[in-house]
Amino acid sequence: MGDRAFIEVGNTGPVVDPEELPELFEPFRRGAERRADGAGLGLAVVRAITATHHGEITAGPRPGGGLTVRVELPRRSGETAGS
Repeated sequence: MGDRAFIEVGNTGPVVDPEELPELFEPFRRGAERRADGAGLGLAVVRAITATHHGEITAGPRPGGGLTVRVELPRRSGETAGS
């Protein structure tokens, strides 16, 4: 199957300017038009965990608002899809 596994998550929310995306991965940073309570740590934590496991994280704005975030991680040696 490939040497990487991934998970992709999408949410709804305000429209995100693509130029704001790098800031959203910084601790305690939130989008300009936030709706919910929170400290702004979620994406920073996911980025740190992903980096620790030698993975990659990407994010992009969804049409109409919100984000799609994709985390790709290397598979362990001998691991197959579904195991």
